Amino acid sequence: MNSRLQEAFAQVPSLLADHVLLSAAALLLGLVVALPLAVGASRSDRLRQFALGLASLVQTIPGLALLALFYPLLLALNSALVPLGVALPALGFLPALLALGLYAVLPILRNAVTGIVGIDPAIIEAADGVGMTPRQKLRLVEAPLAAPVVMAGIRTATVWTIGAATLSTTVGQSSLGDMIFAGLQTQNWTLVLVGCLAAAALALTADALLGLIETGIAQRRRWMIGTGLIALFTGVAIALAPLILTQSRSDVVTIGAKGFSEQYILARLIGDRLEGAGYEIRYREGLGSAIAFEALARGDVDVYVDYTGTLWTNAMRRDDNPPRDEMLDELTDWVADTRDARVLGRLGFENTYAFAVTQETARRHGLESIDDLAGVAPQLTMGTDVEFLNRPEWASIRAAYGLAFGAAQSYQPTFMYRAVESGRADVITAFSSDGRIAASNLAVLSDPRGAIPNYDAVLIVAPGRADDEPFVTALTPLLDAIPVEAMREANYMVDRDEEKASPGEAAAWLADQIAR
Repeated sequence: MNSRLQEAFAQVPSLLADHVLLSAAALLLGLVVALPLAVGASRSDRLRQFALGLASLVQTIPGLALLALFYPLLLALNSALVPLGVALPALGFLPALLALGLYAVLPILRNAVTGIVGIDPAIIEAADGVGMTPRQKLRLVEAPLAAPVVMAGIRTATVWTIGAATLSTTVGQSSLGDMIFAGLQTQNWTLVLVGCLAAAALALTADALLGLIETGIAQRRRWMIGTGLIALFTGVAIALAPLILTQSRSDVVTIGAKGFSEQYILARLIGDRLEGAGYEIRYREGLGSAIAFEALARGDVDVYVDYTGTLWTNAMRRDDNPPRDEMLDELTDWVADTRDARVLGRLGFENTYAFAVTQETARRHGLESIDDLAGVAPQLTMGTDVEFLNRPEWASIRAAYGLAFGAAQSYQPTFMYRAVESGRADVITAFSSDGRIAASNLAVLSDPRGAIPNYDAVLIVAPGRADDEPFVTALTPLLDAIPVEAMREANYMVDRDEEKASPGEAAAWLADQIAR
């Protein structure tokens, strides 16, 4: 088994545990909502139309959008709960649970209503004739007869929920989707394949066991029902074992990473340092910028690398651009005062946004600076990463230079570089520490008006680790130790098309450069 496959399989147990926990909880929430609602809907045409219509509407919302919507909703709810001293997590498990629970409602609700309404009226009349109360009729007649149809809905909901749970990575909840998102970004197709196969195997196994229970109900064979339930609960217990064991240890560290190659490499560089200091580690990857910082502030992530410009504009809501040292000092104080977290310091390189074009495009339009770009932008297509168009930096750059492109398209960073190379994009918002700039022979346009903030890479630790001296000591050798040239090379090792390295291999190479 090659090293890449071993690295992929090593991630499965802990991520599978998170995936099972989330999926099982969402299904349970779906059942709690759908079954009582189905009983009421089967007895009221108005309620039936309303409930099925609302559940169908929820189903039309894309999974990613539904997950994202719960973030501002929970923030608004928290504002209302402040006088009560209650705070609900707006990221991580809760929003993922609520979104997936809603997704699970429709198939269960629809099948349950169909099963109850579809019972032969003569049977219902007979139950009424012998004097059964509505509760007795439901328990002794309707529920047993509708159970096979309800189980079919539960099976459908199970497969949907397990599949949709892979998207929970985007809101800060670990799942098998972590492997898929990381693999797509780094073009590690082994990681993508293992993540997909693990999710598919989980869905098929759960469906098979629920199918056994469904058959047992339909054929009135208790041994089949019992066997299916025992196997289902045993499987869940086994899958959750790594999560239970991990949470029982106080020295387990969660390392966060955003969704691009540099972050995956640095996460593993940090992980290697902490493992050497005796900590057990786990990774939470593929996080958005706001999600990563808030996850650290509330202790869901213990340490990660962020960038001064990102925190300055996104978290602090600042639109000025002070000198580098002044920005870091203010940022360090703000993080400590508002989040009780700790900025350990710079890693030694900057990863700022940089407008880049091919050499041919630069020659054709006479482009050397963003000022030059402003005059021809309406003729060009801009390619960006998935965050840039909604970031305050873009508003500042656009205002400073009057940029108005003919079209704009968002890509995952890997595919953004492919877009400019293939001509699908004329200009991209590249990253200054990315080795693909040199490898693709791109021309980087200067920023004469200083509209782009400083983006020094900084190491940040969570409140619970800020005073953990062995933890801080293990990470201190990384400060001011990574020159941008070394970071570019490590990034390119992961991003190049041939002889591609894994983030772990690139991190090991980078550690050797630091040690020299």
